[in-house]
Amino acid sequence: MSSPIRASLKFISVIEEQDMLIASELRVSYGQSEVLHGVDFTVAPGEIVAVLGRNGMGKSTLMKSLIGLIPTKSGKIQLKDRDLTALKSHRRVAEGIAYVPQGRMIFSAMTVQENIETGLFVRGKTDVPAHLYELFPVLREMRRRRGGNLSGGQQQQLAIARALATEPSVLLLDEPTEGIQPSIILELGRTLKRIRDERNLSIVVSEQVLAFALEIADRILVLEGGRVVHEAARSDIDEEKVARFLAV
Repeated sequence: MSSPIRASLKFISVIEEQDMLIASELRVSYGQSEVLHGVDFTVAPGEIVAVLGRNGMGKSTLMKSLIGLIPTKSGKIQLKDRDLTALKSHRRVAEGIAYVPQGRMIFSAMTVQENIETGLFVRGKTDVPAHLYELFPVLREMRRRRGGNLSGGQQQQLAIARALATEPSVLLLDEPTEGIQPSIILELGRTLKRIRDERNLSIVVSEQVLAFALEIADRILVLEGGRVVHEAARSDIDEEKVARFLAV
Protein backbone atom coordinates (compact mmCIF):
# COMPACT_ATOMS: atom_id res chain seq x y z
CA MET A 1 0.00 0.00 0.00
CA SER A 2 1.41 3.40 -0.99
CA SER A 3 2.35 5.87 1.75
CA PRO A 4 -0.28 8.51 0.72
CA ILE A 5 -3.04 5.92 1.13
CA ARG A 6 -1.65 4.79 4.48
CA ALA A 7 -1.54 8.40 5.62
CA SER A 8 -5.13 8.96 4.52
CA LEU A 9 -6.33 5.87 6.38
CA LYS A 10 -4.46 6.96 9.49
CA PHE A 11 -6.11 10.39 9.30
CA ILE A 12 -9.56 8.80 8.93
CA SER A 13 -8.86 6.58 11.94
CA VAL A 14 -7.95 9.61 14.07
CA ILE A 15 -11.20 11.35 13.08
CA GLU A 16 -13.25 8.27 13.93
CA GLU A 17 -11.65 8.00 17.38
CA GLN A 18 -12.09 11.68 18.20
CA ASP A 19 -14.17 12.41 21.30
CA MET A 20 -17.63 13.73 20.51
CA LEU A 21 -17.98 15.98 23.57
CA ILE A 22 -15.18 17.43 25.69
CA ALA A 23 -15.59 19.46 28.88
CA SER A 24 -12.36 20.94 30.18
CA GLU A 25 -11.86 22.55 33.60
CA LEU A 26 -15.49 23.70 33.79
CA ARG A 27 -16.17 26.18 36.57
CA VAL A 28 -19.74 27.40 36.97
CA SER A 29 -21.14 29.79 39.58
CA TYR A 30 -24.46 31.05 40.81
CA GLY A 31 -23.61 34.61 41.76
CA GLN A 32 -20.55 34.44 44.02
CA SER A 33 -21.06 30.76 44.84
CA GLU A 34 -19.05 28.38 42.64
CA VAL A 35 -20.94 25.12 42.05
CA LEU A 36 -18.69 23.25 39.60
CA HIS A 37 -15.00 23.27 40.46
CA GLY A 38 -12.97 22.38 37.39
CA VAL A 39 -14.97 19.46 35.98
CA ASP A 40 -13.27 17.45 33.21
CA PHE A 41 -14.84 14.66 31.18
CA THR A 42 -15.20 13.38 27.63
CA VAL A 43 -17.84 11.43 25.72
CA ALA A 44 -16.90 9.25 22.78
CA PRO A 45 -19.05 8.77 19.67
CA GLY A 46 -21.83 6.31 20.47
CA GLU A 47 -21.00 6.24 24.19
CA ILE A 48 -23.51 6.49 27.04
CA VAL A 49 -22.10 8.25 30.10
CA ALA A 50 -24.04 8.41 33.37
CA VAL A 51 -23.30 11.25 35.78
CA LEU A 52 -24.30 10.17 39.28
CA GLY A 53 -24.57 12.08 42.52
CA ARG A 54 -26.90 13.08 45.32
CA ASN A 55 -29.11 16.16 45.13
CA GLY A 56 -27.11 19.36 45.25
CA MET A 57 -23.85 17.83 43.99
CA GLY A 58 -23.91 19.71 40.66
CA LYS A 59 -25.48 17.27 38.18
CA SER A 60 -28.19 19.60 36.84
CA THR A 61 -25.78 22.53 36.88
CA LEU A 62 -23.41 20.52 34.70
CA MET A 63 -26.16 19.65 32.22
CA LYS A 64 -27.37 23.25 32.05
CA SER A 65 -23.85 24.51 31.50
CA LEU A 66 -23.29 22.03 28.65
CA ILE A 67 -26.40 23.28 26.83
CA GLY A 68 -25.67 26.93 27.65
CA LEU A 69 -28.48 27.75 30.06
CA ILE A 70 -25.86 28.71 32.65
CA PRO A 71 -22.70 30.52 31.51
CA THR A 72 -19.34 29.05 32.42
CA LYS A 73 -17.08 31.03 34.72
CA SER A 74 -14.07 29.40 33.07
CA GLY A 75 -13.22 26.29 31.13
CA LYS A 76 -14.17 25.00 27.70
CA ILE A 77 -16.92 22.94 26.06
CA GLN A 78 -16.23 21.35 22.67
CA LEU A 79 -18.39 19.35 20.31
CA LYS A 80 -15.88 17.47 18.16
CA ASP A 81 -13.54 20.28 17.07
CA ARG A 82 -16.07 23.11 17.59
CA ASP A 83 -15.75 25.36 20.64
CA LEU A 84 -19.25 25.94 22.04
CA THR A 85 -18.29 27.74 25.24
CA ALA A 86 -19.46 31.20 24.19
CA LEU A 87 -22.52 30.07 22.20
CA LYS A 88 -26.13 30.60 23.30
CA SER A 89 -28.34 27.55 23.87
CA HIS A 90 -30.11 27.69 20.50
CA ARG A 91 -26.75 27.82 18.72
CA ARG A 92 -25.56 24.77 20.62
CA VAL A 93 -28.71 22.92 19.56
CA ALA A 94 -28.00 23.85 15.95
CA GLU A 95 -24.44 22.55 16.37
CA GLY A 96 -25.74 19.19 17.55
CA ILE A 97 -26.50 19.10 21.29
CA ALA A 98 -30.04 18.26 22.43
CA TYR A 99 -31.29 18.63 25.99
CA VAL A 100 -34.14 17.03 27.93
CA PRO A 101 -34.47 18.99 31.19
CA GLN A 102 -35.41 17.67 34.60
CA GLY A 103 -39.22 17.70 34.77
CA ARG A 104 -39.40 17.31 30.96
CA MET A 105 -41.00 20.76 30.33
CA ILE A 106 -43.10 19.77 27.36
CA PHE A 107 -45.67 22.23 26.01
CA SER A 108 -48.77 21.01 27.82
CA ALA A 109 -51.32 22.92 25.69
CA MET A 110 -49.84 21.68 22.41
CA THR A 111 -50.49 18.28 20.88
CA VAL A 112 -47.90 15.53 20.89
CA GLN A 113 -47.22 16.12 17.20
CA GLU A 114 -46.91 19.88 17.68
CA ASN A 115 -44.43 19.33 20.51
CA ILE A 116 -42.22 17.19 18.27
CA GLU A 117 -42.52 19.71 15.44
CA THR A 118 -40.91 22.38 17.62
CA GLY A 119 -37.74 20.30 17.45
CA LEU A 120 -37.94 19.97 13.66
CA PHE A 121 -37.77 23.75 13.28
CA VAL A 122 -34.03 23.71 14.07
CA ARG A 123 -33.34 21.74 10.88
CA GLY A 124 -35.91 23.55 8.74
CA LYS A 125 -38.16 20.49 8.52
CA THR A 126 -41.90 20.11 9.08
CA ASP A 127 -42.78 16.41 8.90
CA VAL A 128 -42.21 14.19 11.92
CA PRO A 129 -39.80 11.40 10.85
CA ALA A 130 -41.33 7.93 10.92
CA HIS A 131 -38.45 6.56 12.99
CA LEU A 132 -39.46 8.73 15.97
CA TYR A 133 -42.89 7.15 16.06
CA GLU A 134 -41.25 3.73 15.63
CA LEU A 135 -39.13 4.41 18.72
CA PHE A 136 -42.15 5.61 20.68
CA PRO A 137 -45.31 3.93 19.30
CA VAL A 138 -47.48 5.42 22.04
CA LEU A 139 -46.73 8.89 20.67
CA ARG A 140 -48.11 7.91 17.27
CA GLU A 141 -51.31 6.72 18.94
CA MET A 142 -51.59 9.93 20.95
CA ARG A 143 -50.22 12.41 18.42
CA ARG A 144 -53.46 14.46 18.46
CA ARG A 145 -53.65 14.50 22.26
CA ARG A 146 -52.42 17.46 24.29
CA GLY A 147 -49.08 16.92 25.96
CA GLY A 148 -50.48 17.88 29.34
CA ASN A 149 -52.86 14.90 29.20
CA LEU A 150 -50.05 12.33 28.95
CA SER A 151 -48.69 10.34 31.87
CA GLY A 152 -45.26 11.15 33.29
CA GLY A 153 -43.64 8.33 31.35
CA GLN A 154 -45.34 9.34 28.11
CA GLN A 155 -44.26 12.95 28.61
CA GLN A 156 -40.67 11.78 29.05
CA GLN A 157 -40.89 9.87 25.78
CA LEU A 158 -42.30 12.97 24.14
CA ALA A 159 -39.52 15.16 25.50
CA ILE A 160 -36.90 12.73 24.16
CA ALA A 161 -38.63 12.53 20.76
CA ARG A 162 -38.70 16.33 20.58
CA ALA A 163 -34.97 16.43 21.36
CA LEU A 164 -34.19 13.76 18.75
CA ALA A 165 -36.11 15.77 16.14
CA THR A 166 -33.23 18.27 16.23
CA GLU A 167 -30.95 15.52 14.82
CA PRO A 168 -28.32 15.79 17.55
CA SER A 169 -24.90 14.25 17.89
CA VAL A 170 -25.12 14.38 21.69
CA LEU A 171 -28.26 13.93 23.80
CA LEU A 172 -28.31 15.29 27.37
CA LEU A 173 -30.91 13.83 29.76
CA ASP A 174 -31.32 15.38 33.21
CA GLU A 175 -32.86 12.94 35.75
CA PRO A 176 -34.95 11.08 33.12
CA THR A 177 -36.33 8.49 35.58
CA GLU A 178 -37.75 11.04 38.02
CA GLY A 179 -41.45 10.41 38.67
CA ILE A 180 -41.68 7.43 36.30
CA GLN A 181 -42.95 3.97 37.23
CA PRO A 182 -40.43 1.09 37.19
CA SER A 183 -41.82 -0.67 34.10
CA ILE A 184 -41.47 2.53 32.06
CA ILE A 185 -37.94 3.04 33.38
CA LEU A 186 -36.96 -0.37 32.00
CA GLU A 187 -38.52 0.48 28.63
CA LEU A 188 -36.74 3.85 28.61
CA GLY A 189 -33.40 2.15 29.20
CA ARG A 190 -33.94 -0.22 26.30
CA THR A 191 -34.96 2.66 24.04
CA LEU A 192 -31.89 4.75 24.89
CA LYS A 193 -29.58 1.85 24.06
CA ARG A 194 -31.46 1.27 20.83
CA ILE A 195 -31.06 4.94 19.89
CA ARG A 196 -27.35 4.73 20.60
CA ASP A 197 -26.91 1.55 18.61
CA GLU A 198 -28.96 2.60 15.59
CA ARG A 199 -27.83 6.23 15.33
CA ASN A 200 -24.38 6.15 16.97
CA LEU A 201 -25.65 8.90 19.25
CA SER A 202 -23.62 9.97 22.28
CA ILE A 203 -25.76 10.23 25.42
CA VAL A 204 -25.08 11.89 28.78
CA VAL A 205 -27.53 11.02 31.57
CA SER A 206 -27.59 12.60 35.02
CA GLU A 207 -29.08 10.20 37.55
CA GLN A 208 -29.52 9.23 41.18
CA VAL A 209 -30.80 5.72 40.43
CA LEU A 210 -27.71 3.51 40.34
CA ALA A 211 -29.52 0.47 38.91
CA PHE A 212 -30.68 2.45 35.87
CA ALA A 213 -27.19 3.87 35.29
CA LEU A 214 -25.63 0.42 35.51
CA GLU A 215 -28.20 -0.89 33.02
CA ILE A 216 -27.55 1.66 30.28
CA ALA A 217 -24.15 3.30 30.76
CA ASP A 218 -20.80 2.42 29.20
CA ARG A 219 -19.06 4.66 31.72
CA ILE A 220 -20.02 6.25 35.02
CA LEU A 221 -18.90 9.50 36.65
CA VAL A 222 -19.73 10.48 40.21
CA LEU A 223 -20.07 14.14 41.20
CA GLU A 224 -19.52 15.12 44.81
CA GLY A 225 -19.45 18.77 45.81
CA GLY A 226 -19.11 19.93 42.22
CA ARG A 227 -16.12 17.71 41.44
CA VAL A 228 -15.68 14.37 39.67
CA VAL A 229 -14.64 12.08 42.52
CA HIS A 230 -14.97 8.71 40.80
CA GLU A 231 -14.94 7.48 37.20
CA ALA A 232 -14.97 3.98 35.79
CA ALA A 233 -16.10 1.91 32.84
CA ARG A 234 -19.27 -0.08 33.51
CA SER A 235 -17.29 -3.32 33.51
CA ASP A 236 -14.91 -2.00 36.19
CA ILE A 237 -17.37 -0.16 38.42
CA ASP A 238 -17.18 -0.64 42.19
CA GLU A 239 -20.92 -0.67 42.93
CA GLU A 240 -20.50 -0.50 46.69
CA LYS A 241 -18.23 2.52 46.44
CA VAL A 242 -20.61 4.35 44.12
CA ALA A 243 -23.57 3.46 46.34
CA ARG A 244 -21.79 5.08 49.29
CA PHE A 245 -21.46 8.32 47.34
CA LEU A 246 -25.20 8.22 46.64
CA ALA A 247 -26.22 7.45 50.21
CA VAL A 248 -27.94 10.29 52.07
